[in-house]
Amino acid sequence: MNAPAKIEEFAATAVPAGVFAETVTAVKHYTDRLFSFRMTRPAEFRFRSGEFAMIGLMVDGKPIYRAYSIASPAWDEELEFFSIKVPDGPLTSHLQGIKPGDQVLMRKKPTGTLVLDALTPGKRLYMFSTGTGIAPFASLIREPETFEKFEEVILTHTTRDVAELQYGFDLVEEIRNHEFLAELVGDKLRHYATVTREDYPFKGRITNLIRDGKFFSDLGLPAFDPAVDRGMICGSTEMLKETKALLEAAGLEEGANNKPGEFVIERAFVG
Repeated sequence: MNAPAKIEEFAATAVPAGVFAETVTAVKHYTDRLFSFRMTRPAEFRFRSGEFAMIGLMVDGKPIYRAYSIASPAWDEELEFFSIKVPDGPLTSHLQGIKPGDQVLMRKKPTGTLVLDALTPGKRLYMFSTGTGIAPFASLIREPETFEKFEEVILTHTTRDVAELQYGFDLVEEIRNHEFLAELVGDKLRHYATVTREDYPFKGRITNLIRDGKFFSDLGLPAFDPAVDRGMICGSTEMLKETKALLEAAGLEEGANNKPGEFVIERAFVG
């Protein structure tokens, strides 16, 4: 296995054209499958909360990139990412070993569909996520505009094990204690966490919980209503497909950057 690239290994000539080389400032390992990291943000790098960037490392003299949702909000001075660890992953097998001071490559143009502009106006915003699919929502629930546009925001996060929910719990706790977000968000944000493989007060796949009505009864909310409800979906391929079908069955239409709708899906993956 190749060691992660170090700062001293990045000569100016080694950084590909049109790419930033940024320094890792913090790394936190949540489980043997999940970790987050923060890195410096180029002064000229602009993005909309909810977008993703192509980040990578030089491996055997070649850059390897994967799409990663930016977990930090657009106003943050640093960039945050939340990643799985794939033992044989072309990028993540190396990325999981990074430490503060190491450098990570990032292409200069962000993109993505999980942005507020891709949704038509509504009152309630559902954010459906599994695993590291919570990352773009970590950006959006720290974005003031989200709470200016919606009266209520429900963040759902489903993982296999309870330990894998910790990133989401830390995120919500950070907001509750933040100097300006706490007052702005108030009680508008609700966090619905479920697991599929361990005993837990809220257990099951989010799609099954929606289908049998437990999701709505747990939250004390009515079924989906296209007149007021909006949705964003980020997770596994199967979860995307099932949640999309449930929203469409309720009368919501999929949107995009060039044609806003009642829900949007992110189809970029990490590996």
